[in-house]
Amino acid sequence: MTAPRPALIAATALAPAVWGTTYIVTSEFLPPDRPLLTALLRALPAGLLLIAVTRVLPKGDWWWRASVLGALNIGMFFPLLFLSAYRLPGGVAAVLGAIQPLLVAGFTRAVLRETVPVHRVLAGIIATVGVSLVVLRANAALDAVGIVAGVIAAAGMAAGVVLTRSWGKPAGVGDLALTGWQLTAGGLVIAPVALAIEGMPPALDGAAIGGYLWLGLVGTAAAYTLWFRGVSRLPAPQVSLLGTLSPLTAALLGWIALGESLSPLQLTGFALALAATVLGQLPSLRRTRATTNPQTA
Repeated sequence: MTAPRPALIAATALAPAVWGTTYIVTSEFLPPDRPLLTALLRALPAGLLLIAVTRVLPKGDWWWRASVLGALNIGMFFPLLFLSAYRLPGGVAAVLGAIQPLLVAGFTRAVLRETVPVHRVLAGIIATVGVSLVVLRANAALDAVGIVAGVIAAAGMAAGVVLTRSWGKPAGVGDLALTGWQLTAGGLVIAPVALAIEGMPPALDGAAIGGYLWLGLVGTAAAYTLWFRGVSRLPAPQVSLLGTLSPLTAALLGWIALGESLSPLQLTGFALALAATVLGQLPSLRRTRATTNPQTA
C-alpha cells in the first residue's frame, strides 16, 4: 500500500534531519582526520547488514545500475562530505550542501526532460540563502580543497537522486534491498582508497564506537532507506529540498548541545530555510488545476 503523500514526505524528511547529527558526531566523537575511515565504517557494514536481512541480490542490469548509484550516492559522496566537514567550518560545508536542490533541478531538466515548477526553483534559492544566514560566519576560514570536495559531493548526490528517480527499482525488490545494494557498492568503492590513503584504523574508544554505530545504523541504514523510498516516489526537486533540514538540524543541535548562540539574523535565516522547504513540498499549481478542472474532448 502506498503511503499518503504527507506521510511519505514526513518520513522522507526524517532522513536529512538525522543526517544533521553527522556534524556534531564527527567533531565530538570520531577520530580526527579520518574522513575515509568514517565513510567506510558508515556505509559498508550497514549495506552488508541490509543485504543479510533481505537476502536479495541484484539481477541483470541492476548490477551496474546499483554500482553507479552506490558510487554517486555513497562511494563518492561520503568521503567528499567528510573531507569537506573536516577541512571547512561546519557552516561553509553546510552551505555547499544546500546548493543540491538547485543542482537537482538542473539535472532533472537535462536528464529526465521534466520541467521543474518555478516555485521549487525559487524554494531552492531561498533555502540556500536561509542556510547561509544560519551557518556562515564573517570569520569563516575557506579551504580550496574543502570547497571543491563539498561542491563535487553535492553534485554527485544530486546526480544520484535524479538517476534513482529515473531508474526506479526492480519489480518485487523492496526499499531495504535497494538501499543495501547501494551502501555495499559504495562501501566497496571506498574501502581500497581508505586503506591506501589512511592505512589501518586506529584504536577506537567507546565514544568513537558509539558514534560509528549511530552513523551506521541510524544515520545510514535507516535514514537512507527512508530517503531512497522518498526519492523513488516523489519528484526529485521536491525531495531534494528536504535536504535543507540537515544543516538546520545541525545548527539546532549546536545551539542545544554545544551552547552555540543564534542571533536574530540566524533565526531569520532559519525561518527562511524552513519556509522554503515547505514551499518546495507544495504541488505544482499547473498540475493541481489540471487535476481539479479536467478537460474532456
